[in-house]
Amino acid sequence: MNNPIYQQFGNAVPQGMENMQSMIQRFQQFKQSFSGNPRQQVQQLLNSGRVSQSQYNSAVQMAQQMQKMMGGK
Repeated sequence: MNNPIYQQFGNAVPQGMENMQSMIQRFQQFKQSFSGNPRQQVQQLLNSGRVSQSQYNSAVQMAQQMQKMMGGK
């Protein structure tokens, strides 16, 4: 990273930041490879039992929190 604050600390990546960067990178890779209707895909996962209703609800809550953090509605 080319950040003056990080440079003062020997370019050390703050704890947790490395995981966030990795997660963002994995999401971008997933987004590029994803095709189809997301709602339909999720409904198929629910219908097949590969995802439970409680797992789905948890994912929705997490997505809503992330959306708020990123300035979404």
